[in-house]
Amino acid sequence: MEFRKNDLVTLEIEDCGIDGEGIGKADGFTVFVKDAVIGDTVTAKIIKAKKNYGYGRLMEVLKPSPYRVEPKCEFARQCGGCQLQALSYDQQLVFKTNKVKGHLERIGGFTDIPMEPIIGMDELFHYRNKAQFPVGRNKEGKIVTGFYAGRTHNIIENRDCALGVAENKEVLDCVIAHMEKYGIEPYNEATGKGLVRHVLIRYGYFTKEVMVCLILNGNKIPKEEQLVKSLCEIPGMTSITINVNKKHSNVILGEEIRLLWGQEYITDRIGDISYQISPLSFYQVNPMQTQKLYAKALEYADLHGEETVWDLYCGIGTISLFLAQKAKFVRGVEIVPAAIENAKENAKLNGLENTEFFVGKAEEVLPREYKKNGVYADVIVVDPPRKGCDETLLETMVEMNPERIVYVSCDSATLARDLKYLCERGYELRKVCPVDQFGMTVHVETVVLLSHKKPDGHINVKVEFGKGEGKVPLDNIAKRAETYKPKE
Repeated sequence: MEFRKNDLVTLEIEDCGIDGEGIGKADGFTVFVKDAVIGDTVTAKIIKAKKNYGYGRLMEVLKPSPYRVEPKCEFARQCGGCQLQALSYDQQLVFKTNKVKGHLERIGGFTDIPMEPIIGMDELFHYRNKAQFPVGRNKEGKIVTGFYAGRTHNIIENRDCALGVAENKEVLDCVIAHMEKYGIEPYNEATGKGLVRHVLIRYGYFTKEVMVCLILNGNKIPKEEQLVKSLCEIPGMTSITINVNKKHSNVILGEEIRLLWGQEYITDRIGDISYQISPLSFYQVNPMQTQKLYAKALEYADLHGEETVWDLYCGIGTISLFLAQKAKFVRGVEIVPAAIENAKENAKLNGLENTEFFVGKAEEVLPREYKKNGVYADVIVVDPPRKGCDETLLETMVEMNPERIVYVSCDSATLARDLKYLCERGYELRKVCPVDQFGMTVHVETVVLLSHKKPDGHINVKVEFGKGEGKVPLDNIAKRAETYKPKE
């Protein structure tokens, strides 16, 4: 049977796609349905049809799955940020484990994967220490803030996200009230006019410090003193800054930061290490799980105080400083200059002198330092962005020949690709541990341990030295040793 757009189909949801969508079949025709849960029987409307598959919109749940739960957030379906909120948490962990395993099998070509149990979350909501809220006007002309609806730039009004901290709402209420009182226009993407683009909020999970950064299509906001006074009434307020972004693009943050009040950073901790975090810093958004993630990376690194470690894509030194507690020396690489300055300050803050940080692309810095300056590594830790590692970097890692490589990944597809490269060149996949950093979403972190492949077996060879038949002359050994003597 041929299916077309707007056709209604009844489906039993038998599987789950990598983006959390339910998968069912109607007469052999596969349909992907957002918001459907494995085990559901649903009615869906076809919104896009290809030859053998299509995409459907969930119209009605005819028979709910035993894994279906009531979403905590009323905007869960509209927003699209929490793709799995209707799925029970134990099944979310199953989904994420299967996602990692599936990518390693299909993309990496691995079998008999040494998977450890996924590390789940204790607190499923209000765990995010950072949020960026776009500001605009709705159809009625009211100033709104919230989150973009899935695959659009239409703002779903929501000042109290179930994943964010309670302080977010207080900050947003204050900023919107100030805009309304003084007639300050939100940014309009279509025209490029208007002033306030986004409100960035960071929260120190352990220190309770609050940072507010207003992203503006201009250099200042009217009545700054009054806004600062209002924001300072919020407990924990520590830093109020302005970020200037006049570019007509979808990029959220500009490069210029101006301090309005307080410090240019807030401080937070992961384990025993304190970090200074600026508006532009990369810092994991779930500090409770980050501590578990880094502890697993440290376990895999297996440091005993004599190792030299390279930490690639080090950010503000979050993993580097964790490793420096146990390593002889740690070198970190990061492309963002401000992040490296943060990393150096964070090393000083924690009294760690066994670190060195480099500004630049990891795929350029590591080959340069290795080939020109002869640096080496006993252990390499890599925590790249979603696109994974550049092949030049992987090539240098193989040449440096560290005993262990610890790969921390936020995208299991590019992880699988990079592991395949490394394991085809002398490394062995020893351990894989998924870590749920982002409950209610489809995202999952993974920590992997690679080490040198073990030999398949041994061959015993008996050699006799000296003069006579079948013996190896000692003067020949001496000549060969001199020929192949390594450089100083």
